[in-house]
Amino acid sequence: MLPLLDPYRRLVIAHRGNSMHAPEDTLEALAQGLGLGADGIEFDVRLSADGVPVVIHDPTLDRTTDAVGLVARQSLAALRACDAGHRFTRDEGRTFPYRGRGVRIPTLDEVLETFPAVACILEIKAPEATDAVMRTIERHGAADRVLIGSFAEAAHAQLQGRGFHITASRRDVERLFVRALLGLPLGRTPYQACSVPPRWKWLRIPVTRFARVLRRRGIPTHCWTINDPAMAADLWAGGVSAILSDDPGTMLALRERLFPALSAAESR
Repeated sequence: MLPLLDPYRRLVIAHRGNSMHAPEDTLEALAQGLGLGADGIEFDVRLSADGVPVVIHDPTLDRTTDAVGLVARQSLAALRACDAGHRFTRDEGRTFPYRGRGVRIPTLDEVLETFPAVACILEIKAPEATDAVMRTIERHGAADRVLIGSFAEAAHAQLQGRGFHITASRRDVERLFVRALLGLPLGRTPYQACSVPPRWKWLRIPVTRFARVLRRRGIPTHCWTINDPAMAADLWAGGVSAILSDDPGTMLALRERLFPALSAAESR
């Protein structure tokens, strides 16, 4: 079984890589997260203007690179020319340790090739990228190690029934919220995992209640984005199986303290 689908694991997933310490969604950050011992990586995918799946979170280049404009309007060549480490800082702009060091926006092909045996959580940020994402995963023979999620219902509609591991859609989570609060039967679950934040806008999500309800169905609950050790400890104690963190090193150290007999591979 893919560890990401085991509801009894206690996993640490590097959210956009080791993104508190390196430019998010880059090969550098992903490699750092795995180097620390993370059980898997999480990253975001959009589509270039010429139809190539690229790994970047925002719809624009403005926040993370030295360029501006919509990702979807840029060719792959233009995206590859951007400095993806240009704006990364850990001291509120006093220093930029990755600026000018050749950190680029990677393609999905590059991520799957660079980390060929790694469990991945992939979020499709733009539904128009879905078909290209599926084809890329199939070309790499990676469907058995990739869990796909999206806030876009259109993306989920394309993914269902195609043999991919998928997370609960936003609509699925809304249904689960009502059923978990009212103690209703869970109903149909066309997903293999549920990935939720502890809070959505003004609404507190009952994550551990989700975890208990879903575990009875054999479905794991993942929680993002958790950088506070106390919160992570409570979530693991409540049945959450994976913590997605920008600071995987801290979460791994916490897991070692809480569960010293568990290895990162077994996490039971």
